[in-house]
Amino acid sequence: MGFRFDLFLLSVAILLAPSLSDLVISKVDRRIDLTSQIVRISATLKVENVGPDPVLEVLLPFPDHQAKNLAYLATTTNEGKGKSKGPATSLPIEVVQPNEMPPALTWYSVSLPKGLGKGESLTLDILAVFTHALRPFPEKISQAENQLVAFQESAHYLSPYIVKVQLLSVKLPPDFKPESYTKLERSELSGSEIKYGPYENLPPFSYSPIIVHFGNNQPFAVAQELLREIEISHWGNVQVTEHYNLIHGGSQIKGEFSRLDYQARPHVGGASAFRHLVANLPPRAHSVYYRDEIGNISTSNLWGDSKKTQLEIEPRYPMFGGWRTSFTIGYGLPLKDFLFQSEGKRFLNISFGSPIRDLVIDNLIVKVVLPEGSKDVSVSAPFPVKQWHEIKFSHLDIDGRPVVVLEKTNVVQEHSQYFQVYYKFNNVSLLREPLMLIFGFFFMFIACIVYVHADLTISKSSASYVAKLQWDEVKTAIQQVQNIINRCLTVHDRLDATLRDLSRTGDVQACKVARKAADSLLKDLSKELKPLLAFLHSSPQAAQILPKVEDLVAKEHELQEKLMLKHSTVIEGYEKKSGGREMENRVALIQQKLTALRQEVDDLLEVIDEI
Repeated sequence: MGFRFDLFLLSVAILLAPSLSDLVISKVDRRIDLTSQIVRISATLKVENVGPDPVLEVLLPFPDHQAKNLAYLATTTNEGKGKSKGPATSLPIEVVQPNEMPPALTWYSVSLPKGLGKGESLTLDILAVFTHALRPFPEKISQAENQLVAFQESAHYLSPYIVKVQLLSVKLPPDFKPESYTKLERSELSGSEIKYGPYENLPPFSYSPIIVHFGNNQPFAVAQELLREIEISHWGNVQVTEHYNLIHGGSQIKGEFSRLDYQARPHVGGASAFRHLVANLPPRAHSVYYRDEIGNISTSNLWGDSKKTQLEIEPRYPMFGGWRTSFTIGYGLPLKDFLFQSEGKRFLNISFGSPIRDLVIDNLIVKVVLPEGSKDVSVSAPFPVKQWHEIKFSHLDIDGRPVVVLEKTNVVQEHSQYFQVYYKFNNVSLLREPLMLIFGFFFMFIACIVYVHADLTISKSSASYVAKLQWDEVKTAIQQVQNIINRCLTVHDRLDATLRDLSRTGDVQACKVARKAADSLLKDLSKELKPLLAFLHSSPQAAQILPKVEDLVAKEHELQEKLMLKHSTVIEGYEKKSGGREMENRVALIQQKLTALRQEVDDLLEVIDEI
């Protein structure tokens, strides 16, 4: 229905359009290439001026439904034939709206290199490239079905001029025969090519609609958005990073996808899907990588020589109609192959479009990141682009790096032409980052040397330093007290051991000698303890810990008394040769108190040690 409605509106508009009679097209030879998703229409026009005045332009009309998908339009002129044929000259083209022309047509004006005088002729070669011109029909297919598309065109060349002779050939993919095509007078199918004409003496705005319905399983790869970032390093490298957001723009798959059918018969179970894409990278590309959000994708192959570098990439899964994927391609290029100097300026000369073959790009953004310190930036592009400037900060940047941003919609392979970015750069700025690193490490080493050799101790006259010294003296005194108490406990253990020997040997005299020696040692230790306690009483720094120390000394003294009582009781029992239950009860009661006191002493030692 969409085709028929477009044809109806166009037919009404053409019937109301006036003709332009100054020019006559003596011959038109059109060739339509439908072998991929991109429609390329090339036409050779021989134009004659039959009017009295010189003609400065040739008008090219396109129906609006075609013009909205027109991605690229170029016109060249050739003079001579065979060996005398001159070089092709590209002619400027602009969109115009001639007076009294219907709005259903979009007009382009081709400016001639010089006025075409009366009776003179000129041969023009026209190339028009269209995207999204092949409509999937049906729009949804099963996994095993081939993809069918429909294309709408006119068998007659649409022109405001009289056309004397016209030929048209439509080239189809070689693997399929057309499902159907519009049959007209003088039309025939020859292999994979449909021919219309020749048609003679066609009036202005002659229009004969045709529709071709055929199979096409070529990759309908559409980049809904492509971001290319080209970063220049004057240290010898141009880094290119390309972020793709890709979709299969063909017939959508209906039903569930069967991996088993696809693996068993990929050419049958996935005829409409594409499994790989080929990117023609510049020569001497290096450090090539291919990855997505998950990580590196290993299903890629790279070939290269001095003339070209070819990268074959395979997505993680086969791409059927409507399926999407995102990935990134990156590679480095030698700086000397793309950066040049002219009239005191440096300029980058690099291609604009994507290196992937037959890729349709709905929106392309190219960012050229220049070195920090670049000035007077300008761009020279072979076609109109939207542009603006940004700033990008990277490692060791101070002012940031100038970024030239170029944006264009509806991009095809014909846009992979070279563009230039001009800028001025002072060579001294090249040393900025190395000098920053050198001075940074230098000052770091100086700081380390100063830190190692500087005296960072606190002044001896300050209150904090005095307090620290006093606290150190208190700690030393407390450690000495702990040592004395531990020595007393050692004497207690030895004296208690003599009682165990007494029960085994019955030597009372040896036990008394040990008691006398213990008394002497404990007295000496008590004398050593008195000046330490006196110091702690006099020091304000010991106010917090002094109660614990006094409690420790008191508990040890009480432990000492109970131990002497136990020793005397046992000796007395042996001397009087008294025994029995009463003696054991007395000793057991004393031993309970000894055990409790010894535990309290050990606990106090631990508390003081923690403080």
